[in-house]
Amino acid sequence: MNKAISKQHIALDLLSIGAVFLRPQEPFTWASGIKSPIYCDNRLTLSDVQVREDIENGLAELIREHFDEAEVLMGTSTAGIAHAAITATKLNLPMGYVRSSQKDHGRTNRIEGRLLPGQKVVVVEDLISTAGSCIEVVEALREAGARVLGVVSIFTYNMKRGLEALKQHNTVNYSLCDLDSLLDVAVENKYIKADDKQRLVCFRNNPSDESWMAKK
Repeated sequence: MNKAISKQHIALDLLSIGAVFLRPQEPFTWASGIKSPIYCDNRLTLSDVQVREDIENGLAELIREHFDEAEVLMGTSTAGIAHAAITATKLNLPMGYVRSSQKDHGRTNRIEGRLLPGQKVVVVEDLISTAGSCIEVVEALREAGARVLGVVSIFTYNMKRGLEALKQHNTVNYSLCDLDSLLDVAVENKYIKADDKQRLVCFRNNPSDESWMAKK
């Protein structure tokens, strides 16, 4: 069995390739219009050989540790598909993925790949914020008769809304890294200043409250 990869190790991986980018002085704008001091693009992890290896080994180890009964992996569309495929190869498991919406042609599938009623499934997700899209995938699998054991993800904000949504839908998530761990590593390695850490925590605690932007 491989040695577990620490959250700090994954945090440094994500920061070093810009998969998680911190910019509290010049916030990003989300599609919803919310100003954010953090931007995540975990697709970039696929382009770096060593980071990709760390991520897939880490996801495989999470599944071995927490979901050793897993019979099939299902990726979220689209960012989770490649990670589910590579991790499934490492674990010698079948995989598929769940579309964001049902196809309007062909067999009109939403779930791609073979899924049998009663199969024990682990969902592979790249990023969890409010958990809305992740829960949609879980519910689609449950409606198809799957027994969803839980979710593994690369990074989570640990937002209150996301944590509450997962609990409400009886879904457990294990993530390779979270915002708190990443901020500690970011300060230590001078990606941000120490006084910016609290600003990012304030954003995470209430993204719609922009008072964090005035904090110094």
